[in-house]
Amino acid sequence: MSKQQWHATHFNCFSCNCSLTGHRYVNRDANAYCLKCYEKLFAFPCEVCGKKIGTDVKDLSFNNKHWCEKCFNCSKCGKSLVDQQFTQKNDKIYCAQCHKELFLGKCDACGEHFSPGDKKMEYQGKCFMEKCFTCKECTKPMGTKSFIAKDDSVICQICYEDKYAKKCAICGKVISMGGITYKDKPYHKECFVCTHCKKQLSGERFTSKDDKPYCINCYGDLFAKKCAKCGKPITGLGGTKFISFEGQNWHSQCFNCVGCGTSLVGKGFTNEGGRILCPDCTNAEAAVKAR
Repeated sequence: MSKQQWHATHFNCFSCNCSLTGHRYVNRDANAYCLKCYEKLFAFPCEVCGKKIGTDVKDLSFNNKHWCEKCFNCSKCGKSLVDQQFTQKNDKIYCAQCHKELFLGKCDACGEHFSPGDKKMEYQGKCFMEKCFTCKECTKPMGTKSFIAKDDSVICQICYEDKYAKKCAICGKVISMGGITYKDKPYHKECFVCTHCKKQLSGERFTSKDDKPYCINCYGDLFAKKCAKCGKPITGLGGTKFISFEGQNWHSQCFNCVGCGTSLVGKGFTNEGGRILCPDCTNAEAAVKAR
């Protein structure tokens, strides 16, 4: 047991000095000890039974703790852990199965216990195995992919965009944020433009013709009546008032006597060859003609 050489009369225990000739001994730090002294000085007590773990017993150690072979058992089921996987928790040792059942919890989807190293997917206070945390539509594991919550379920972004997301009525692409709705149809802001000049209408005043949107300028140029005085379009938007008479149209602010400029809105007037006159100016012109 040692490469050192002794005379038979000198081969004694380093501690008690008893002769080791013909006896079993243990060599430690270049010194020989009888079994009794070695166990007294160096053997560890078993964590369970408290007895010294002698040289004839297997010393099983973990995290500076020691067990004799017969005591190295699972703290819950009592199964021997010699040459088995085990885990220490709260100063106690457990077999893999008991550790799973006691401390790792269950998947809220399949009910199986988690194993050490399993990925836990946590959502709304529940835990799922990676294989169980899946998209409601395609049933593929979500993993680290982005997802959207819908009706207490989760849907991967691809499925959500394909089946649920709003799509622009013009380009057909998903409207991920913002957008506007017109006549119950969704549009990207950049896609909602005047039918004629293609100017963006988001945030602008606009109107429609045959269910097609037009900016105010294009609508006025293309479809609106023109004022007989100023020649500008009469759109009627925003509550704008106008007057129509014998095929002619006027803005209310333009419907004035051509003689004196008095507003004729709600008043009597005459139309003399396309010229509108108040009663006073009509009489004055008639008097001039009668001379």
